[in-house]
Amino acid sequence: MDADELADVRAAYDREVRRDARPDTADARVERAGAVVRQTAADGAGGGGGGGAEWNRVIWSDLDEETADAEIAAQVAYFAGRGAGEVEWKLYGHDRPADLGDRLRAAGFVPEPAETLMVGRVDELAALPVEPPAGITLRAVTDEAGVDLMMDVRAKAFGTGRPAMRHLLLTLLREEPETIAAVVAMAGDTPVSAARMEMRPGTSFAGLWGGGTLPQWRGRGIYRLLVAHRARIAADRGIRYLQVDASADSRPILQRLGFATLGTTVPYIWTAKP
Repeated sequence: MDADELADVRAAYDREVRRDARPDTADARVERAGAVVRQTAADGAGGGGGGGAEWNRVIWSDLDEETADAEIAAQVAYFAGRGAGEVEWKLYGHDRPADLGDRLRAAGFVPEPAETLMVGRVDELAALPVEPPAGITLRAVTDEAGVDLMMDVRAKAFGTGRPAMRHLLLTLLREEPETIAAVVAMAGDTPVSAARMEMRPGTSFAGLWGGGTLPQWRGRGIYRLLVAHRARIAADRGIRYLQVDASADSRPILQRLGFATLGTTVPYIWTAKP
């Protein structure tokens, strides 16, 4: 993509995925509050506090040097008043003011590792000539057993479990199956890689998430396979772009597949004091 197309795609992403965001699940609520768009979990505490299926988060903001501190304080007060255990404010590299990250830290938010916001054209990715590596088959995740396979991969690939993620996946499969496509790569009866794609109605973008592979199975083309697999599903749905918050490990693979960089993202996390 050239610079003009990237600028247009980023503007569309900000508008469709952030400013006009839809909730993670039917029970969550997304609303415009002053100069921010935020999601409120149905149970107040959200995925960080009460183990719910949704996350409390600030999705989009339109701030400047004069308004930023007061708006940050207002959001902290709002979520704290609802008993939120954890709130994510995802900061994008082009968000304003330029020192918004410093202001979030001053308000008690803690930054997680930066990631690269990347986007690829679905039609090109769906046409990638990719075949499963020897001994690998793909299993679509449609039930609790499949979700448990995904959680097994996550624990072994990243060294962490995440009960709230399991809850979210089960909730989406049960209540909004059209918004998610999840898959596990199997070596016989052993799950070795897993990933999902989230699709929100009315947007040009689908998000690729997960992509964890067991260490001994990396470097064999499984990650590439799962990207192409999800791209073909997106193409059948008429989706134009795939979006990824890429880690340092996945960024070069995605670049080779044709993804372009839109910018950077840093999740800032506020945690309620005990």
